Amino acid sequence: MIGKHVWSLTPAKIILGGFLLIILAGALLLSLPVSSKSGTATPFLDALFTATSATCVTGLIVHDTFTWWSGFGQAVILILIQIGGMGVVTLAVVITILSGRKIGLKQRYVMQESISAPQVGGIVRMTRFIVIGTILFEAAGAVIMAFQFLPQMGVGKGVWFSVFHSVSAFCNAGFDLMGEVSGPCSSVTSYTGNALINVPLMFLIVVGGIGFFVWDDIKAHRLHVRHYHLQSKIVLCTSLILILLPALFLYVFEFSRDCWSGLSAGERILASLFQAISPRTAGFNSVDLNMLSESSQLMTILLMIVGGSPGSTAGGIKTTTLALALLCVRSVFQNQETIQCFNRRIPYDILRNAIAILAMYLGLMFSASFLIVWLEHATLMEAAFEAASAVATVGLTLGITGDLTAASRIILILLMYFGRVGGLTMLYALTNRKKLPVLLPQERINVG
Repeated sequence: MIGKHVWSLTPAKIILGGFLLIILAGALLLSLPVSSKSGTATPFLDALFTATSATCVTGLIVHDTFTWWSGFGQAVILILIQIGGMGVVTLAVVITILSGRKIGLKQRYVMQESISAPQVGGIVRMTRFIVIGTILFEAAGAVIMAFQFLPQMGVGKGVWFSVFHSVSAFCNAGFDLMGEVSGPCSSVTSYTGNALINVPLMFLIVVGGIGFFVWDDIKAHRLHVRHYHLQSKIVLCTSLILILLPALFLYVFEFSRDCWSGLSAGERILASLFQAISPRTAGFNSVDLNMLSESSQLMTILLMIVGGSPGSTAGGIKTTTLALALLCVRSVFQNQETIQCFNRRIPYDILRNAIAILAMYLGLMFSASFLIVWLEHATLMEAAFEAASAVATVGLTLGITGDLTAASRIILILLMYFGRVGGLTMLYALTNRKKLPVLLPQERINVG
């Protein structure tokens, strides 16, 4: 039962504290001997890293999920993924509803902040919609993948694999159990050309990453796009561009290289789409990332930093932040006084938040990359890939995660936590807003 003193905190502090408590509880459970297949206790830092990665729906691992963790440990990881994907506040509100207690205005306001809803009204209905939609999408994905896993593995293991990967994909977590199929830390590389695995995974990643508010808009207005809210239009357009253009680049320039000659045309199409979708921000990979050219790896880093959309299961700076930055550039080039999109004017305070988020994420990524290069025997590309994957809660790696020292693992833990709760949420929780008593004089400076 959530006490009144908890709801009296600011929304930012509730979100930060909720995620922290879930992570610590998960770390304690994963450190128990029953959680590992060997029956021995897992070092607490390794358990903390795994719990943070699961709760923050990242997917970076120091131990292969199938070969290291027991069935109990895998179940704990799956529960953490589900809680982290839906959001701690969403879970708290659901518990309050199921307990028969009334949802007060404070709880509604916190829920609004958690899912990036435009208004407090209709939050309880939205919560039910999120829970029901999540169950339906994850069940549909599991049923489709079961056609592959059941004949391959039998009923028990096949059902578990189907459910685990469906939840992991929808929550954009990137955890997998493929250590059983193709060796530790192999992700879904054994199914590069398998549509029964690739297609549902891509669909779940996209649906989970566009945001709960966009779902509601699509449900309310169906195919009447002109009736959508501005945020939904920007999210859908930006997401479509970020899927098609990288996929086209990968198909034309990456998978035409000689090292991929073993892939058929159909496999190249699936691999191109998968590697364009997964970096935002699911963490699965259907090909060996170390075989990608440096240009493709750099593009993957950029896609990871962008991530999904507000109020979704994905991380990153969000598609709306990227869109606002580009719209601001366009307004400067066109010498416009305001930022406009789809016949709407966007307030400057939203642009200010977008620029702050962009600066924070890039600053953290570059700082962490510098520290990891300094602490480890890693290349700049490997370090930047790892840092971007952590702060954007993606989970893709070039294979160095398990070999990192304790210091670098702590850096990644902090990045994953920051990336999931959000930069502005972190700042609002740790700082107090101060209003200037007077409006200071304005003076112009030159830039550029």
